[in-house]
Amino acid sequence: MKRLWLLALAVTLVPGMSAQQRDDTLEVGRLRQEIERRFTNYVQQELDLTPEQTTKLRARQEKFSTRRRSIMIDQRNRRRALEDQMEPGVAANSDSVNKLMDGIRDGRAELLKLEQDQDEEMSKYLTPVQRARYHQMRERFMTRVTEMRMQRGRDRGGYGLDRAPRPGGRRRGI
Repeated sequence: MKRLWLLALAVTLVPGMSAQQRDDTLEVGRLRQEIERRFTNYVQQELDLTPEQTTKLRARQEKFSTRRRSIMIDQRNRRRALEDQMEPGVAANSDSVNKLMDGIRDGRAELLKLEQDQDEEMSKYLTPVQRARYHQMRERFMTRVTEMRMQRGRDRGGYGLDRAPRPGGRRRGI
């Protein structure tokens, strides 16, 4: 488990590297795949999955993680665009703000639907107890990744999650 956290930390550090290093998307992809593989191995051990269950879980994780990543990137871009619209002292474009807020709400709905679809698929090959434990393990893992990203941002003198402070040292929030 400790090695899994170290790999997660490595992935959270990649966005903070120089532009030249960041362009190495193959390395980022490799690290992500390694983390996912190790997480699946950990899940397999903890939930005592059969080889068939493990194969199905890996395939579904790959399918859903690609879509989840895409939605989360879109959400991050919408939130940043909304923050830019809400610049203090500058009149925000109401139409843009409305579209961005609708997009953020729709993105949340997409993530919920994705989670429901994943859970429905997992119900075909995992027991209810295995599914519940899987969700707990995934939630703890994602919480830890978020904490590491926040800490990395604070260690760099920022606010975490790869967002630099606004001029004047203030960070706008919603």
